[in-house]
Amino acid sequence: MGGNVATVFALTLPVVVGGAGLGVETSYWYYSSLKLQAIADAAAYAGALEKVQGSDTAAITAAATSSAASNGLGEGTIVVNTPPTSGPNTAKKAVEVILNQNLDRMFTSIFTQTKVPERARAVALITDASKACNLALSQSASQAVLYSGSTSVKLTGCVVMSNSIANDAIKVQGAAGLQADCLISAGGMVLNNPVTTVCKAPITQALPAADPFASLPAPASSGSCQNVNGGKSTQTIQPGTYCNGMNLNGNVTLSPGVYVIQGNLKINAGAVVQGNGVTIYMAGSNTVSMNGNATVTLSAPTSGTYSGVLFYGDRTGTAAQSTFNGTATSLLTGAIYFPRQRVNYLGNFSGQNGCTQVVADTIQWSGNSTIKQDCSSLGMKDIPAAQSVAVVE
Repeated sequence: MGGNVATVFALTLPVVVGGAGLGVETSYWYYSSLKLQAIADAAAYAGALEKVQGSDTAAITAAATSSAASNGLGEGTIVVNTPPTSGPNTAKKAVEVILNQNLDRMFTSIFTQTKVPERARAVALITDASKACNLALSQSASQAVLYSGSTSVKLTGCVVMSNSIANDAIKVQGAAGLQADCLISAGGMVLNNPVTTVCKAPITQALPAADPFASLPAPASSGSCQNVNGGKSTQTIQPGTYCNGMNLNGNVTLSPGVYVIQGNLKINAGAVVQGNGVTIYMAGSNTVSMNGNATVTLSAPTSGTYSGVLFYGDRTGTAAQSTFNGTATSLLTGAIYFPRQRVNYLGNFSGQNGCTQVVADTIQWSGNSTIKQDCSSLGMKDIPAAQSVAVVE
């Protein structure tokens, strides 16, 4: 009788051990799945933060992969998609992370040697809380956006945004007056004068905004060098490459198209310069100098590659300053984009219907202007600011 009991016990022991092990391993698998999901959430969030910076897909993937590795993904695999390839956010600004790993069995290896597959998926969505009319891209400059003198600037439907982490990333001084939907900075701000805002209070320590033109290709120089005839009182010039820059006097009309300027652009006192559908690309570190007594009426293309972009500064140039001035009847309609230069906006003017955007390394505003945001009819695109990131799937 005792021998039979021992035999039965020996035969049933694997089942007992396996059953007990299954309970233990089920808890382990559940814990591992929770951990894998947390790793996926963190990786998607890290990838989205990288996307906010305006980085390309490779950098976004690297950020998500680094996050997953540091949080313990181990030998698991990661797939990063931006935008997501499935779910409700495929058409939105978002980052999808899919993780897979195989777990070894312990007690239940008595029954099978196959590994236990686990999968986790997370999506981090980027939401644009507001739109900018003035955006300073520098991440460290003091007074990256400066309103000074007796300037009076009114921004309707848009904000002032600075990516600088300096304590005075946005500064209002002198007798300057400023009205905007909000002031937003990755660092701090110094407001020596009251500022009128729609938001309850200026926002500091915000996420930086991506360069809205980071993917815009630089125009290539083509054809033979063209020159401006400085002795003519009236002339019409054509798109192309101007190897010796431009020195504009008298009445000058720019025909529609892209102008590549390999030298400085100077608009002298008394000049009357006009042109519709033009994009002016300042190659290298060359600058724009616009005299305050000049009347300048220029507008960007409303379609095509350079839609909405009036001035485009070479992003490979070194630090420099471009100055935009003009009479009260001047109009600069479009985006003024100088990612490596300081833009001094001194004129008492804006664009058609107030449609002027300034995106530069740093910005100094000393003129009196009214700027508006709703400019899509003129080919201009919105400039996101104060972005937020949240894991939504």
